[in-house]
Amino acid sequence: RGKGLIRLNGSPLELIEPDTLRAKAFEPVTVLGKDKFANVDIRIRVQGGGHVSQIYAIRQAIAKALVAYYQKYVDEQSKRELKNALLRYDRTLLVADPRRCEPKKFGGRGARARYQKSYR
Repeated sequence: RGKGLIRLNGSPLELIEPDTLRAKAFEPVTVLGKDKFANVDIRIRVQGGGHVSQIYAIRQAIAKALVAYYQKYVDEQSKRELKNALLRYDRTLLVADPRRCEPKKFGGRGARARYQKSYR
């Protein structure tokens, strides 16, 4: 039984700076409403990556955790409603982006770039 607190690395989510990133992190809460988070406490630990990618990981973790909580402890119908609301707003709240950095190969500066070739 929680109080609706969301903490990030031990500190409240409200302390995130700048405001645009804070608003991005709170998107699952604003889409679903505070009442869905009333009896749930969420503790998030994040490390690695940049500030923006961490914020996107946080918002995805909050959305996925709430859907999993509703599936396990509430009922299937309300979980489906939550999931549909999140998917209608932004699909990336529940579905991860599969793109990753391609490894560098020999014969060039990067993954696809090749060294310049001279014929004369």
